[in-house]
Amino acid sequence: MSERVIAPKSRGFLFLDSHPGGCRRLVDEMWRAVPALHATGGEGPVALVIGSSAGYGLAATIAGLARVGIRGIGVCFEKGPARRTATAGWYRTAATARLAQQHGRDMVFVNGDAFSDAVKEQVADLIVERFGGHLDHLVYSVAAPRRTDPDTGSVYASVLKPVGSPYTTKTLVFDESGAPEIKEVTTAPAEGDDVEQTVAVMGGADWERWITFLADRSLLADGFTTAALSYIGSPLTAAIYRQGTIGAAKAHLESTARTLDARLGATLGGRAVTSVNAAAVTQSSTAIPGIALYVGLLRGVLGDAMVAPVGQLVDLWDQLTGLRPLDLDGEGRVRLDAWELDPAVQDAVAERWSAATSHTITGLADLGWFSDEVRRLYGFSVPGVDYTAPVEVDVPWPTPAT
Repeated sequence: MSERVIAPKSRGFLFLDSHPGGCRRLVDEMWRAVPALHATGGEGPVALVIGSSAGYGLAATIAGLARVGIRGIGVCFEKGPARRTATAGWYRTAATARLAQQHGRDMVFVNGDAFSDAVKEQVADLIVERFGGHLDHLVYSVAAPRRTDPDTGSVYASVLKPVGSPYTTKTLVFDESGAPEIKEVTTAPAEGDDVEQTVAVMGGADWERWITFLADRSLLADGFTTAALSYIGSPLTAAIYRQGTIGAAKAHLESTARTLDARLGATLGGRAVTSVNAAAVTQSSTAIPGIALYVGLLRGVLGDAMVAPVGQLVDLWDQLTGLRPLDLDGEGRVRLDAWELDPAVQDAVAERWSAATSHTITGLADLGWFSDEVRRLYGFSVPGVDYTAPVEVDVPWPTPAT
């Protein structure tokens, strides 16, 4: 046993430790926010969530378990406790596994590099040994800084850069006292093979490899559906996101979806789609220049009308499982971002963006909410948690019930 008081210490938006009690309670909150289980008429569908411990992948895991009763496998890459606490995703996974077991859901979690064939082999074996050798759904939600190609051994690194010319934008930071500041930052454009490297990491190559790997082992059920989670975002952030290196990767992801959709439709009567989710505070998004400011202003405009990731993923699961038909745009994408990209909302955010300075920002953005959301990523600022009390940090990785 190793109990200690965990205080929030951060460098910008990056926290050095995570709070296991806060992470556990946050997962409980997310589960309770899901509408009542839709009866599946027996055992729930078998699902694989790749990137299951954070952001939209965590929301997909919890929404799938609580809404449609999935059973199956979550894959993530987390670090256990050592000199510092475990990563927040480690604690969130332990909490998710506990809730799944309490509700009678057979959910196994694999900790490893999802890009590797070794993890794919491990997952394939679990599908055979534990879930009858068939998979009904796969949700792909991976955000990573690098990827090793299993065939060549080449290591690719993703970058957050504009394409063509430098990008200057406002961004939100907090000084050492916690006071908000609006600064201008300039990001140099992509050079060399930056775009190709980013596409190799964040595009559709690994998603397609997963589908091929499982299909070659005859593990995909008739009617199999798969969704890769994506984002388009606002014109205010387009130069660094949708029109930047990450945008090129997202375009590749969407192209991959169309290829997979045709293939799965012909062989299994299945579907492949990208799901365009809406803005949220995630560990990945806070690293993108301008996104913190944009999300804070969006919350200032919409307040509680913002739809949390778990609510968006309930909508996606309802569509993937046929509770309601797939609602696709003209490019074959599920759109869960209509509330964010509503023209009136975007006009209001753009007006506040233009007016945002260090002196005006507190009246334009919901900074209290934003700060709490960042802290909640690491298990802090969660109501009902006593942060002055010691907490057990040596939480084991969940092992499946026999």
